[in-house]
Amino acid sequence: MADAKVILIMIDALGYETAWARCGYLGHLVEQKKGALYRVKGELPAQSRPMYETMMTGLAVGEHGICANEMVCPSKCENLFSLAKKNGKTTGAAAYMWIAELYNGIPGYCTLTDRYQLGNTAGLIENGIFYSQDDYPDSHLYADGDFLRKAYHPDFLLIHPMNVDDQGHKHGWGSREYEHAAEVSINIIDCYLDLWRRDGYDVVVTADHGMDELGNHFGDTRLQREVPLFVFSDQIQPGNYGDHTVSQLNVAPLICRLMGIEPSGRMMDPSEEIRW
Repeated sequence: MADAKVILIMIDALGYETAWARCGYLGHLVEQKKGALYRVKGELPAQSRPMYETMMTGLAVGEHGICANEMVCPSKCENLFSLAKKNGKTTGAAAYMWIAELYNGIPGYCTLTDRYQLGNTAGLIENGIFYSQDDYPDSHLYADGDFLRKAYHPDFLLIHPMNVDDQGHKHGWGSREYEHAAEVSINIIDCYLDLWRRDGYDVVVTADHGMDELGNHFGDTRLQREVPLFVFSDQIQPGNYGDHTVSQLNVAPLICRLMGIEPSGRMMDPSEEIRW
């Protein structure tokens, strides 16, 4: 196994079709065989908190037990943060408050006390900056994540912007507002990507779920379930593999393999669907 640092960007509610339509520099790199793109079929229910846990654990909802957004409790399964720490690696996150509730054991996030969690050796996320407003600007969120990179050099860093989801709920998939929010968020990644790669990071860009025309995500439709998976790593064969779908359960073991750590025994083998 190789041994790299990884930045995982989880753009909340970014559907596959919108991601490719607004892909910018990320799409250029895929076309130039300097990155890979997969079409991911997300798990059900296509809700945020269950899918956060699915992507962090590599497990379906029926296995990890977080089956609804209203389930406010810590993760009970091995996940990317716990596996990184067990292997002597450092962790960070600039993310929505539900990530703090899941992985730092906070039963009910409070902005007054829980926004900054720096040097938290008791938590699975050692250095985190968390937010609670869905319209917290993506520009600020990416800057929070890059601050954590520069200040703490985490081996695994999650960056989790919410503006696409916010505009999708307000205006629906395909609206000018949703598409613009996606373009803005992806453009910010464009500005950081080469810097992160020069700093030794593999970069993975994906989403928890998509969004339908009515501004909803919960069930089994293409718009709600299909999301992108961009991978920028010398360990992965480059190319556009969006002509078919792969399982969302690949995300966690993919990141384990990029970091050079053993996946949990319950994770799938990502080499079955991801080209190394």
